[in-house]
Amino acid sequence: MELPAPLRQAVDRLLETVPLGELRDAASTLSGRYRSETRDGRLHMADDLAVKAYLAARLPATYAAVHACLDALAEARPDFSPATLLDIGAGPGTVLWATTDLWPELRRATLMEASAAARRTGEALASEGLGVQAQWLAGDATLDLDAAQPAELVTIAYVLDELAPPSIGKLIDRLWALTGDTLLVIEPGTPAGWRRMLDVRAQLITAGAHILAPCPHNAVCPLVAPDWCHFARRVARSRIHRLTKNADVPWEDEKFIYLAASRQPAPTQAARVLAPPKVGSGKVELKLCQPDGSAASRLFTKRDGDAFRRARRVGWGDSIEI
Repeated sequence: MELPAPLRQAVDRLLETVPLGELRDAASTLSGRYRSETRDGRLHMADDLAVKAYLAARLPATYAAVHACLDALAEARPDFSPATLLDIGAGPGTVLWATTDLWPELRRATLMEASAAARRTGEALASEGLGVQAQWLAGDATLDLDAAQPAELVTIAYVLDELAPPSIGKLIDRLWALTGDTLLVIEPGTPAGWRRMLDVRAQLITAGAHILAPCPHNAVCPLVAPDWCHFARRVARSRIHRLTKNADVPWEDEKFIYLAASRQPAPTQAARVLAPPKVGSGKVELKLCQPDGSAASRLFTKRDGDAFRRARRVGWGDSIEI
């Protein structure tokens, strides 16, 4: 997956005057803070250089992950077409771009972001062709939600890992109260991210939410540590992306975990592929999370007819009728 052309071109213009050495150093610092889940009271994107490092090193991957999660939501609820969006911890507008790519009929978006540098960049990028009415709010996700208005789609992506654990439950309660239809939570695809998502999932189910994706059920997660639920999306690296990360390979895999919880149930529930398929001659083995609440590996062979043909077409993270 690649960034939409207008966004990619706008990012290239913002980065063209930044010395490569400065960009590399800032990207290394930013990536280190993300990987270590640093919580020292400072914003990851505290200044313009850090934001530009995000655009070069992280935006393509986070956009791809967000888009994959929105695709899964749209598949689970094909009738859902949000007119309003509330995005918490919006950064430079990653979720906004992915949402308008999928639902161009989106009318209004409210984006809350604590970093003034990220807000400025987000507003500049959004002026490059997004037709949606976007309002940017300054604020801390855990303190300043009083200014936020409810929306049909509420999103919070790659934010919980930056928060002190005791504050997460209260924040999720507030976000659910602001959710007119569906709440989408996205986190890094690490064991720690999965454990946070399990807590969020249990909290939302208790509040009456219907889980749309990735889980095909509201039962207790069937996976047991050291296993964990996560997914991946392959991302094409641009020239500046490769140079910033000192990378030779023209792609990278972004791992993520997500939860789409709705006030409306999904029309149907299909099994979810939890790992890369194991493909052999005339057979496919899939690790599945199933609508009955179980997880199991299932072998499909040519004798299974249509089920085998469907199994050959799916990838990690896809849903499949079995």
